[in-house]
Amino acid sequence: MTRMSDDLDATGLLCPLPVLKTRKRLMALSSGDELRILTDDPAAIVDMPHFCAEAGHTLVESAAQADGMVWVIRKA
Repeated sequence: MTRMSDDLDATGLLCPLPVLKTRKRLMALSSGDELRILTDDPAAIVDMPHFCAEAGHTLVESAAQADGMVWVIRKA
């Protein structure tokens, strides 16, 4: 069973900070926990899926919103 465990507001941060802060926050979570991240860096569209693929995490959701993107990542 997965559960939304945490939120990370990475708006206003530029590459590579959104991914670095996401990695740090995921380290504190348990396997199967989900993290919701908000970004407004255009590079995140490439960086977040790449980070998940490299680290083995599951990208559950990615959605555009008026002020950026929202991501949901399930920790491996």
